[in-house]
Amino acid sequence: MFGNLFEEEEGEGFSSTSCKGRLAKGGEEPPPPRGRSNICGIKNQGGTCYLNSLLQTLLFTPEFREELFSLGPEELGCLEDKDKPEAKVRVIPLELQKLFSRLLLVDHQSASTADLTDSFGWNSSEGTNQHDVQELNRILFSALEHSLVGTSGSTFIQRLYHGTIVNSIVCKECGNVSQRQEDFLDLTVCVCGISSLEEALWNMFVEEELFEGNNLYRCAQCDSLVTAAKSAKLKKLPPFMTMSLLRFSFDFAKFERYKETGRYSFPLTINLRPFCEQIDGEDSDFTYELFSVIIHKGGCYGGHYHVYIRDIDELGQWEPTEEDCKPKTQKKVKEDVKEACELKLQEDDPLSVLTAIIAQESSKSVLLDQLGQKLMNKIGSSWSKKFRKHYGPIGKFLQSNNDVFMLVCNGTRVALKANPPSPAEQTKSYDPSTAPEPGASEQQLEANQNPKPKPEQGRHWFDLNDSTVTSIRESDIEKQFQGKESAYMLFYRKTQLHRPSEALKNPQYKVPSHLIQMAQDENIKLQQMREEFEATNNTVQLRLHLAPWYRLENGALQPICKESDGSTMLSFDRRKTVGDLRFTIYQMQELWEGDMALTVAKSLPAGLHLYNTLTDDSISLYSAGISANTDLFVWNGREVFGATIQTGAEWEPVLLTVVRPFLGEDVEQEMEKEEECQKIKEGFENGGPGLKREARGFAGGATLGEVKEALGEPKESLLCQEHKGGKGIEQGAGDGGGASGWKVFPPDDMQRTLKQLSLKDGDALLVLEPQSLDSSVFTLNGDVVTVTTPSDCRWLQVEFQPQLKGCKELKEEEMKRVKVPATGNMLLCELKQRAIEELQLQDLPSGAQYCLRQVDCTGKLLPPVCEELSVRDAGVRLMTTLTLCPGKSPKASQLFLHFTVGPAPSAGMEMDIIVERTCTVKECLKEMLDAVGLDGTRWHLRRLDWCEEVGEPLMDEDASLSELKISNGETLVVTEGLLPPKGFLKLSVWLYVDPKTMATDFNHTDHSPAGEQMLGVEAAGGAHFQSPLCGENMAELRSVGQVEISDEGTLEDLKTQVLTLPALQDICVPTTGFLRVWQMEGRRLARVLRGLQVTLRKLKLTSGADLCVQCLLKEEDLGPKQVLLSVNMGVPGQRCYYPSEELVWDASHDSSSRSLRTCLAAHYGLCPDSLLLAKHQPEKHMWEEISNWTQQVSKKKKKKKAESLLGAPFHLKDGDVIGIKNLLIDNNREFVTVEDEQGQQRLREQAEQRRKGGPAAASDGVGQTKSRKPEVPLSISVAEFR
Repeated sequence: MFGNLFEEEEGEGFSSTSCKGRLAKGGEEPPPPRGRSNICGIKNQGGTCYLNSLLQTLLFTPEFREELFSLGPEELGCLEDKDKPEAKVRVIPLELQKLFSRLLLVDHQSASTADLTDSFGWNSSEGTNQHDVQELNRILFSALEHSLVGTSGSTFIQRLYHGTIVNSIVCKECGNVSQRQEDFLDLTVCVCGISSLEEALWNMFVEEELFEGNNLYRCAQCDSLVTAAKSAKLKKLPPFMTMSLLRFSFDFAKFERYKETGRYSFPLTINLRPFCEQIDGEDSDFTYELFSVIIHKGGCYGGHYHVYIRDIDELGQWEPTEEDCKPKTQKKVKEDVKEACELKLQEDDPLSVLTAIIAQESSKSVLLDQLGQKLMNKIGSSWSKKFRKHYGPIGKFLQSNNDVFMLVCNGTRVALKANPPSPAEQTKSYDPSTAPEPGASEQQLEANQNPKPKPEQGRHWFDLNDSTVTSIRESDIEKQFQGKESAYMLFYRKTQLHRPSEALKNPQYKVPSHLIQMAQDENIKLQQMREEFEATNNTVQLRLHLAPWYRLENGALQPICKESDGSTMLSFDRRKTVGDLRFTIYQMQELWEGDMALTVAKSLPAGLHLYNTLTDDSISLYSAGISANTDLFVWNGREVFGATIQTGAEWEPVLLTVVRPFLGEDVEQEMEKEEECQKIKEGFENGGPGLKREARGFAGGATLGEVKEALGEPKESLLCQEHKGGKGIEQGAGDGGGASGWKVFPPDDMQRTLKQLSLKDGDALLVLEPQSLDSSVFTLNGDVVTVTTPSDCRWLQVEFQPQLKGCKELKEEEMKRVKVPATGNMLLCELKQRAIEELQLQDLPSGAQYCLRQVDCTGKLLPPVCEELSVRDAGVRLMTTLTLCPGKSPKASQLFLHFTVGPAPSAGMEMDIIVERTCTVKECLKEMLDAVGLDGTRWHLRRLDWCEEVGEPLMDEDASLSELKISNGETLVVTEGLLPPKGFLKLSVWLYVDPKTMATDFNHTDHSPAGEQMLGVEAAGGAHFQSPLCGENMAELRSVGQVEISDEGTLEDLKTQVLTLPALQDICVPTTGFLRVWQMEGRRLARVLRGLQVTLRKLKLTSGADLCVQCLLKEEDLGPKQVLLSVNMGVPGQRCYYPSEELVWDASHDSSSRSLRTCLAAHYGLCPDSLLLAKHQPEKHMWEEISNWTQQVSKKKKKKKAESLLGAPFHLKDGDVIGIKNLLIDNNREFVTVEDEQGQQRLREQAEQRRKGGPAAASDGVGQTKSRKPEVPLSISVAEFR
């Protein structure tokens, strides 16, 4: 009836293995060692908490354990022979022996029961089925008895656990007594309506049941129905008494199961004399003491088991709970705080803050790794945000203030020189055998300083909850008298059972030698695995930069050889010291002479810059803050090639763009030089007419006056910064007649550094000599310099090219040039007419048509400009060259297209055609075929992609060229054959628009078609959070067109083709790796498409699907099990979250909650154990907490696997929102926000409306109960040994 009552509630009662906050580089992480309790837990296979609780109880029953160990291989056989025919191997007791020896002797946090459950005949699904522990107790003992038939241990279950009850019926008429004895393994006692175990036993064995009235008893002696009394007594008491509490009942009125949660007390010691038939003897013969309580947490349809156990042999290390230590600790902390408060705390002074933090510690020192977290707790801000800009890294600040701070305990802790910890405290606190775990150092220190309140001998109690073992007080048992979490099975032992002194604190007592050897071999193997794992995870790659390969240039170190950066990669163990690293580099550089300094460096846009020098050779690289891919500069610590090197954050070099005037007659002279022409054009395009730019680096600590001096400028020169308010007029600067504004630095700024002036990489600096202000180009108005295009630069040069023969070059005498005065508002038709007159071309044959064409940087002619437009509207820059060529100029409503016939375009073989923008593809194709004299219907048009290769076909022949966004000058290929089959996919493409950069990066959209679509988007799952996909507000998507591609094309082909869309031409994407492609479902981003070489068919894309492309700042190639998550850190004390961040979680090796927790801890620099995680369920407006528990699958799968977050119940996928609570600073464990509560209220209102709708409500599934698994009977298969 209760076979499936005990489904484990998700998130309850499970715990993860300890996590050190590191990410494994490769290979499987070895199991962690035992915790501080020195007791081994048992892994949960998914639903085996009931089995784990019973096994721990049997393990801590010394008499049971020793009886089991007394059976040798000569009686049980060997596990190696179990597959041999005719071999009688008693697998269940052998596996139980092996499990018990591992639990006692192997140094791991938790053991697996997979081998044991395999011996039960259970398959992998049995490990996930939940059962009743009372039922398991009977079935397991029955299986053991059957397995031990014919051995010396065949009766030990009977001897230890079986008792006898005698039932008596006394006839009230004749006094005849009828008795019947029955054997019991455990006593099942009633809970309903009873307040204690003693009351239940009284009702069972003292109270009599009368047969009277309509319920008479037929007496065999009287041979009639008579009044009688029925009673029961305990006849034989076993050494161990098991009490099963009937917590679960059935309500026949409501026809439902329920759990009794009322108060039900039970004693720690009980005397059963009143309930026995024979009451003669000593009290010790009837007295039992409690040693195990199996507890059930949850309801009748779901829950979790764990067990409270008394460690009789004191095998574990019992520790007091926090409450036991609290009074003394609080008293000492108050005294320390009182002393520390005498120091004046100034939050803006890091010296004062750090001094106060260290002074308040009872140990007079703080772990270096925890100093940053304590600082955040103290002032509410991190070191990086508040102090790093002015004081550098925290480690460097401590070194620079070595008159105040000192490193102790091998450089792992920092203390005050004025109040150092005593040597005894240091030794005591950091003995390797008692070293505290990271994140628990304060508690460990307090425990070392305050004596532990030890319980009396043999009274050590522990809570064994699957893999987790914690110390508890004996008084904690009273908490399990009632409630949802309450006692379910009680195990008592006779008080006269005494343990020998040699068994105390001796886990090897009575364990067979071959099992001890097996455990020792396993411990050696585990130690080797841990050492290898530690070595692998502590090996970092360092990039060494050698001083002889660098020189100081532009305020930063630059490699002498441009082809090589002068760096060498070195793999090194970060647990070793700085001195070890220095010695290793000395060995690598045999020719090195003199001192060697190792300085942390960083590659910046201006070059390599140096920060803090590693001076203490005794500290480890880990303590020195050296991590993977750290740059180290190897030099003498003073100079490089005679140049003094400035180090530190305040001297970080800044790469500035120096802008200078470039005007006058020199321009014309340079324009005539072909090789210099392009440089000037680039200078005009980048800096505006009359300006040229160059990149120069300067030290961030250099003053503006020193920068002027380094540029070789006279003192009278002006230095100007680009005026931020001049963006509106700056756009016209390149069109002629426009202006741009520059703000002059005042004289006082000459003494300020570049850092103080907030100049950053890429900022422009205009340098003007006094005589430059005399021209009309530069106008000084107050402190603003306006750069205006001069009148003598308002011209366009027109070249006449009499014939156009592909790439054939004309001789110099055949080329005619003329400079025509022009302005931005001048019409191009007027410009052409003036050029024809000045070139004296009126004598050419009448009717000859000419057009004006621009030339690109390669010398290729661009499409003819529309002569109906002005110079500015046509995008023609002044002071450039136009070519007058034979041909017709297109109108504003027309397109000038190139086309070629054949499989691929050939250089010089393109033909030109002018068609209307409203012309359809079919009409355009017909005109092209007519132009080359071809006919027929087996032709279609294709575009060229950005690689100048034949691209996708124009599938919609009835669409106009403007609808397909075919632009002026585009090349189309007339391809033979019908349009491709429908295997091609037609995909709609949307562009993710970042609201922060939309105004600056997408100005080109002003010219986009009027029909362009815009919509808001939600992150996957519809979460309304500020995420990288949502920006500060709802994310915005912009329709950029459609692509058509074969379903056999790869994802890389798709990205390449997407980049050819006209609307994306202005977007700079270096490679396809900088583009992320999402598949959309409705308005939601559903998943990221992965695998550049995976075909679209394998990605299961169908025609008509919507895709969203997102530009990235760095390349991305997500693996199949790398999940893109949106993480939200909770604001401490508030019901809201900080802005979201993107996080790529690699779940390929480990997809458990432990792996995600470790990844997030590394991302935020926090301790994994302090994080509380939850997944947002937007459709329910709820948060589902992600617990720490793991499961173990069957050994038949030959793979240990933790509970995967990629599967049920969480199903983590791209775009899911993960909420994080930092429990160190946030006591609020609730994830629900005000918006969630409002959403839940809306759902309730909708459900109420559907309910009122009658039949419609049922169709929606409202009110349907959750389906439960079918009940599976519990069984253990045993071979026949009779």
